[in-house]
Amino acid sequence: MLDRLDRPLRDLRVSVTDRCNLRCRYCMPREVYGEGFAFLDRSQLLSFEEIARVVGTLADLGVRKVRLTGGEPLLRRELERLVEMLARIDAIEEIAMTSNGLLLARKARALADAGLTRVTVSLDSLDDRVLREMADAPVCAQRVLAGIDAAIDAGLQPVKVNMMVRRGVNEACVPQMAAHFRERPVVLRFIEYMDVGASNGWRPEHMVPAAEILRSVEARWPLQKLPRSAAGDVATRYRYRDGAGEIGVIHSVSEPFCGGCTRARLSADGKLFTCLFATAGHDLRELLRGGGGEAALRDRLRGVWGARSDRYSAERRRRRGADAAPLADDVLDGASAASSSEDARPPRVEMSYIGG
Repeated sequence: MLDRLDRPLRDLRVSVTDRCNLRCRYCMPREVYGEGFAFLDRSQLLSFEEIARVVGTLADLGVRKVRLTGGEPLLRRELERLVEMLARIDAIEEIAMTSNGLLLARKARALADAGLTRVTVSLDSLDDRVLREMADAPVCAQRVLAGIDAAIDAGLQPVKVNMMVRRGVNEACVPQMAAHFRERPVVLRFIEYMDVGASNGWRPEHMVPAAEILRSVEARWPLQKLPRSAAGDVATRYRYRDGAGEIGVIHSVSEPFCGGCTRARLSADGKLFTCLFATAGHDLRELLRGGGGEAALRDRLRGVWGARSDRYSAERRRRRGADAAPLADDVLDGASAASSSEDARPPRVEMSYIGG
């Protein structure tokens, strides 16, 4: 099953809730997601059985990897039951989860026993003051680190740790993070601050390009670039030349990877999105609850993916000039111009709803 640019569908991200116990400024700023914000009602969420039905049909069409996201997925009750259901689908080779780690210490073993393969934990600093500024909540790094240790002990290895790097807030923490995780069974990945959604106030000057991040690590520990481990991987991988593990960078702003994108996203209320930067999704819940049979669901999924031509990040870069150096200062100027040219478009879907 190929889209209009001959990209297969291999990876599905499933958001199981739009709620989170943090208010990270780049994802769910408190000014928008405050006490009065209307989150999805429980009746609006896809049931575990409905999620498993969609995943099973997509597995028949080529999906091999499922990642559970949110919001914070561990806020969804009995999540291990969904993992068990997905683990029974023969064609699914990997079931992963992305979490902020706050509830992971007490859930990691049950999730691993249910069939979870891997976990990625978001951690933006080891400095509690900086972490609280990023998360806009009274969170401490030690609690997240305890969740990471529990995941390692449960066999969910290698654990990946994602650090969103934002200029003027936590870029100075990059070497400290690298030093902490360097000789552990953890792959640390640095993410360029992205213009996802419409509520996080993204500005190009907030972004630290991947090349600058790498320089701050390589100034202390020389690196060697590694080949991609699989088609569709979003991170560019590097190993420490002294053998102490590896890191990755995710650079959708400075060096887009749309040409190899093999993923779709299922929102908690049953909408299928074919791009992280989409403005609208395709409703599957109505079909699932309206009595549509397996053939109807299969045809719907084929039609959605077959019509896909999304390449937002690549188009953004093309607008600033295909021959421009990918990591030069004009990344920032070009990103500003791209943002300005989109004023007439509907707002992009928020990361907390679509599953980042």
